[in-house]
Amino acid sequence: MSQSVLDLLNDATCSVFEQLGFPTELGTVRESDRPDLAPFQCNGAMAAAGFLKKQGEKANPRDIAAKVVEKLSGHEAVAGLEIAGPGFINIIPNEDIIAARANALLSDNRTGAAKVAPKSIVIDYGGANVAKPMHVGHLRSAVIGEALKRLLRFRGHKVIGDVHLGDWGLQMGHLISELEEEQPDLPYFDAAIEDGFPSESPVTMEDMARLYPAANAKSKADLERLKKSQLATAELQAGRPGYRALLDHFIRISIEYLKRGYGDLGVSFDLWKGEASVDPLIPDMIEAMKAQGITEESDGALIVPVDPDYDAEKRKGIPPVMLRARTGAVLYHTTDLATLTDRKTEINPDLILYVVDQRQAMHFEQVFRAAVKAGWYERDQLEHLGFGTVNGKDGKPFSTRDGGLLRLSDLTDMMRNAAAARLKETGIGQDFNAAELADIADKVGMAALKFADLQNQRTTNYIFDVERFVSFEGKTGPYLLYAAVRIKSILRRASEQGIKSGAIQITDKAEAQLLLSIDAFDRALGQAADKRAPHILCEHIYRLAQSFSRFYTECPILKEGVPDDIKSSRVSFAQLTLRQLELGLDIIGIEVPERM
Repeated sequence: MSQSVLDLLNDATCSVFEQLGFPTELGTVRESDRPDLAPFQCNGAMAAAGFLKKQGEKANPRDIAAKVVEKLSGHEAVAGLEIAGPGFINIIPNEDIIAARANALLSDNRTGAAKVAPKSIVIDYGGANVAKPMHVGHLRSAVIGEALKRLLRFRGHKVIGDVHLGDWGLQMGHLISELEEEQPDLPYFDAAIEDGFPSESPVTMEDMARLYPAANAKSKADLERLKKSQLATAELQAGRPGYRALLDHFIRISIEYLKRGYGDLGVSFDLWKGEASVDPLIPDMIEAMKAQGITEESDGALIVPVDPDYDAEKRKGIPPVMLRARTGAVLYHTTDLATLTDRKTEINPDLILYVVDQRQAMHFEQVFRAAVKAGWYERDQLEHLGFGTVNGKDGKPFSTRDGGLLRLSDLTDMMRNAAAARLKETGIGQDFNAAELADIADKVGMAALKFADLQNQRTTNYIFDVERFVSFEGKTGPYLLYAAVRIKSILRRASEQGIKSGAIQITDKAEAQLLLSIDAFDRALGQAADKRAPHILCEHIYRLAQSFSRFYTECPILKEGVPDDIKSSRVSFAQLTLRQLELGLDIIGIEVPERM
């Protein structure tokens, strides 16, 4: 596979800087800040002048740039060089090099995307709770985590996605105790019965969605009711058979529901484990940590100090990990540590990524430090990838009109309905049958929802604006779908006219610009993966669609009078662009319809 155009220029320029006695890296070539002047630039002359100054020599950056230009002129990859400002070097690549690269990419199903040395990676994302309906707060973890999973797999890694269910703790006690109040005669509540429980669940997802908030509200108003839930929680965690059987029902029913909910978003997981699955590991884990001498007793609780400079009074530093409360209960720290030991034993991953709300940053810092202190992992094997919130136009977290959490199913329905309305308004697809139109509305709605989320920097908040998201204009998911579908339409018409793809030629500036946009794919993938930042890939996909739009306007493909070899070349350009658009969109979880 040939090098990218940028890499060719970078090698040539770095070599010149080295010949002139400067550090090689000063010759680094990057995409230009002024693409109207040249596609690429090198800013190393200013740094080279600073390098000489440190050695007691005086130098003018423009003079250094002139020496670089003199040596670089005539290189096969270079068509033009210009010195601008204090010493910037603008670089225009040779069109023959661009054409050669284009034809190499045309024969590559990955359109220039390299594969890296594979690592074993676990991505912990989703984090939905058993027995609770999915809501808007679950959107970002699911969408970002899925995109990162697909991106890292595409790069060549072995990636395991784990939903990490919330299926432990007081919420389970609430459910059990409230169900007992409603149906006390169920066999699960007879302590004398230890097996033979019904295989069918006594509750549905709708029942659980009602039981939990009812118990929670009662417990806030009545201390005795809270104690009842706490007792049920303790007995569940102690292994009471009836309660464990109920928990199995709760988990199974919830997973069936969650698979549908996540499935609507195009999100899937390899592991459906939760906190309950690692509970049996906790006693031995705690004993091992005590034997290592890394635990301490503190007011009856068992802790792991993780910051020698921690000052509780001044609230300075990282608080200790709470392994076991003074009541004997285990907490989120404990179950997350047990999960890390489970993953170490079962998978032994090179890296674990947690795609969880930014507000959990302190929790993960504590857990990671304890895991490193225990010797299970190196610190660079554990990463918390925090993210911001989805807000309404008032700047507050997005909610229903009465201030409640919007169910995720209602959110996805909202997007599909908005997409259907926008399709009707624009007239797109209105002559298709009802089933195909509904399928297109679904794809447009999900593209709008996902791209609106992923195009933002992961750590930032963003405003939920349905009308803007479903627009076919601007930086939106529907715009990208329309761009891909339009290329499919062009290729169908080319086929009908008997125009086949052929060798790519560069005959216009817009063609060169399109190739350079396509050629940036591997760089965008690498940066997005390294920085765990899907928005970098989103930006590439959007720029690619824009470049094709300019190309299509300025370089007619099917117009009469265009020579056959140029038509064939431009058909190949369309095929190459479509292939990369679909690859990129698939990585971020967006499906392209055949027509619109």
